[in-house]
Amino acid sequence: MKHYDAIIIGTGAAGGIVACVLAEAGKQVLLLERGPALSFTDVGRDHLRNQRLSLYGHNAGPELEGNPRVFVDPEGRARLVRPHELDYHNNAACVGGGTRVYGAQAWRFCPDDFRMASKYGVPKGSSLADWPLSYEELEPFYDRAEWELGVAGDGQAIQDQVPRRRGYPLPPVSPSPQTAALKRGAQKLGWITSPVPLLINTVPYGGREACISCKYCVGFACPTDAKNGAHNTVIPRALTTGLCELLTGAVAERLEVDARGNVNGVSYFVQTNGRTEQRSARAKVVIVSAGAVESARLLLNSHSGHHPQGLGNEHDQVGRNLQGHLYPRAYGLMAERIFTGVGPGVTVATTQFNHGNDGVVGGGMLADDFIKPPIDFWYDSLPPDLPRWGLANKRFMRDNYTRVLHVRGPVQDIPNSEGRVTIDTAVRDHWGIPVARLSGTTHPATITAAEFMRERGVEWLRASGCDKIWSTRPELMLSGRQHQAGTCRMGHDAQVSVTDEWGRIHNHDNLFVVDGSLHVTNGGFNPVLTIMALAFRSAEHIAHAL
Repeated sequence: MKHYDAIIIGTGAAGGIVACVLAEAGKQVLLLERGPALSFTDVGRDHLRNQRLSLYGHNAGPELEGNPRVFVDPEGRARLVRPHELDYHNNAACVGGGTRVYGAQAWRFCPDDFRMASKYGVPKGSSLADWPLSYEELEPFYDRAEWELGVAGDGQAIQDQVPRRRGYPLPPVSPSPQTAALKRGAQKLGWITSPVPLLINTVPYGGREACISCKYCVGFACPTDAKNGAHNTVIPRALTTGLCELLTGAVAERLEVDARGNVNGVSYFVQTNGRTEQRSARAKVVIVSAGAVESARLLLNSHSGHHPQGLGNEHDQVGRNLQGHLYPRAYGLMAERIFTGVGPGVTVATTQFNHGNDGVVGGGMLADDFIKPPIDFWYDSLPPDLPRWGLANKRFMRDNYTRVLHVRGPVQDIPNSEGRVTIDTAVRDHWGIPVARLSGTTHPATITAAEFMRERGVEWLRASGCDKIWSTRPELMLSGRQHQAGTCRMGHDAQVSVTDEWGRIHNHDNLFVVDGSLHVTNGGFNPVLTIMALAFRSAEHIAHAL
């Protein structure tokens, strides 16, 4: 049996960074990934089977067969869901995780996002809390993530809201006609706007080519490798050291403990030559970076005589406080053609309403949208009074596909302990491991914030010149989805949190969680840059401790 300094489970935004930092610090690392390393061709460009629109499948894992989950709807009805179904709350399963196909929006959280309970109080029925660290403590690691991976943006645009030590390493994406229309509307309203920061090379950077502005960004792989994720930045650096061993197709079954109940390794399945093989590896430190759903599932499945409820779950906290983002959106019809087909599409945002809104806890960001292939536009963006088939539908698509202006964005999710991940021992995956069971809903305060932001979206489109506007009111639901977070929240009090401020599980010196599971709250922004910043911070701490 092989021994390592560290075993890391998951190669996404966090796991890849931790592997890089530890390997470059001279540590022997085993990096386990349940999925394959996907080439651009492997990911493909199927309009109906991708990580953005997965009606019939997806393109970045996990496999559709053998990987079910159980989803419990707000009425308490449980059903099996497959990885391409919306209620599965999928991310991805491949080297790089979600960063292989993400939209790459690279927002920092606001300083107030780290002190939500202090700022707003704790709404009844919620588990809203402050983080055990501040924005100021995380800021150097935001900066590091931006420069080591490569972020394009305008650092001065919202300096007053989100202070920073220096600008971005890359210029923002070029504006488009939709940018101009939305900026005009914002100016009429007196709103602040800024370019959307993106983990995309607008010029060559880090040995990778620049974005060619294609139509296929979010949900797809980049043809020029200009979208900066774990797979093409930090993981190659880790492998270059010769100290990091990457094993794909490796499904972690459980974390192993010694006779005293201390974590000492990982048991996992791997397929070799068409046969399933069970293996174990030992390490001084184990880091779980499988995403908020799978990290919680692994800890809960790692029960033993010493830890009958699962690792880190002495106080029934693992899996609770599942968060994500509701996405209020609005659509408007312009007189002129504003869609040119030049990608990635998302160019301008307003952060005017992340905080300071009367009667709202938190708030959110609104931006224009990524380019949608016609079938995605048809499925998601048509006005409700339009027939879904027939001549009128075809006429609208022909005449207006290039004239519809979209705005959308995430709102701050107000957590509650009943939105959660547990395990369902009656349902098992291909490997015989109990699957994740997802239940609960977001807090009603999240719906209030989402409705407020929907109204702002309508207001913005009207000011921008749209003569017909439509939108959908938010509904109470579980909001994990691709921005899943919160299931192993960090905190000082082990009674109501799972880890300390470094991601170390309470009462376990050598077991860490490093991914979105740590988020106490999930901000009113895409969370990936915060996941990356926390990963750099925790990884440095682990490296110094080894």
